[in-house]
Amino acid sequence: MKIATFNCNSIRTRLSLILEWLQKNVPEVLFLQETKIQDKDFPINPFKEIGYEIWYVGQKAYNGVATATKGPSELIKKNLNMDKNNEARFLEVNYKTISLMNVYIPQGTSVDSERFQYKLNFFDWLYEYVSSKYTPNDLLIMAGDFNVALTDKDVYAPDEFRGDVCFHPEEQIRLQRFFEWGFVDLYRYKYPEEIGYTFWDYRVPNGFKRNMGWRIDYILATKSLASHLKDVKIAKELRLLPKPSDHTILWAEFDLSM
Repeated sequence: MKIATFNCNSIRTRLSLILEWLQKNVPEVLFLQETKIQDKDFPINPFKEIGYEIWYVGQKAYNGVATATKGPSELIKKNLNMDKNNEARFLEVNYKTISLMNVYIPQGTSVDSERFQYKLNFFDWLYEYVSSKYTPNDLLIMAGDFNVALTDKDVYAPDEFRGDVCFHPEEQIRLQRFFEWGFVDLYRYKYPEEIGYTFWDYRVPNGFKRNMGWRIDYILATKSLASHLKDVKIAKELRLLPKPSDHTILWAEFDLSM
């Protein structure tokens, strides 16, 4: 079973890239973030035509998440009740026996801004939702763009960015809390010491070629699933395509036949 996540930074712009990757790699699940499209305009049919059911929650020009499954799935929840901004950042579906949570954590703008506090609050709301509804023994996957680099290995210049948004202790503490609860960071579980980035800022000159990146996209799974992990990969080659997203696809494969 292969599961992938991708901050596409506009599904309109990246649709052909997404469909081509789906047809070539055939994951059972694809999480998309930053779709930047209203629900009434979402391109459902291209996914259906290649055998995917797709759920989505969006808004005009900003945010938005979508989850595609290779086969029937059930919508559980759109957005978090505690988020009075009602930003399109959370989507939960059930697929087979697994609960799939698609997350796009706010970026936070700057540490002294209201948006940073909103980011911390969103982490708290998400943790409250998960920990009140589930136990670590449940079959859960939570994936998406968390907008946090957890350790020095997860950002190209840790001393330069330490304490800044996306590399701030308050964010890291909140992400770490999910691991303490029972989630496993699959990339770091498979590769404890490897440098593997998922995001390269467009604004950094030759940032991708110089590998000046961040690991801010994650696939988290409870231990009952993580124990069946075969591999995790970052599809860096997609960043070399015309009109790439500033993120690339992260995917994980499980052997669930055991």
